[in-house]
Amino acid sequence: MQNVLIISGHPNLNESIGNATILSEVAKVLPDAEIRFLDALYPDYQINVAQEQEALLKADVIVWQFPFSWYSVPGLMKLWIDQVFVHGFAHGSTAKLGGKKLIISFTAGAPEALYSTGGLFGHDIQHYMTQFETTASLCNLDLQDPIYSFGMSYAGRDEAKIREQTAMAKDHAVRLITTIKETAPSLKMAV
Repeated sequence: MQNVLIISGHPNLNESIGNATILSEVAKVLPDAEIRFLDALYPDYQINVAQEQEALLKADVIVWQFPFSWYSVPGLMKLWIDQVFVHGFAHGSTAKLGGKKLIISFTAGAPEALYSTGGLFGHDIQHYMTQFETTASLCNLDLQDPIYSFGMSYAGRDEAKIREQTAMAKDHAVRLITTIKETAPSLKMAV
């Protein structure tokens, strides 16, 4: 049986629709997956490095689930990466994570049209994946294709927008679950 570890990098999951729905849906289908909610574990931003590294060592598949924040991971998740993915553990001659699968899964607030060479941001979303590709390469992780959804903004959330975002998040969860299943075929699924 393969072990799946999901790192929730949302800084305040209680305010989330997209990430909260995605994680809830994944937890229903993959009840044996370990989900580490960084906002609940570390509201004081004091990362328990040993505990986080132990969880990573047990995992065969690692998922980073987060809202795209300033074209990267949110601050709490960046701190987690800085403190946990250190030389000697995540990379270097004594690295311990090599060969594990890494899935990058995120929601972006802006619509997809803004992520293009002609859009406001001037770059396709794939251009922002370089940092994750480099991290995976440095740590000898087997990076899978990213899973992402656009239009998960906090702005203008009326009831219709909440329903739309919930539906989009459920679709995202299905794509993430499918990728996890394909990456870890011996995984136990809920009936």
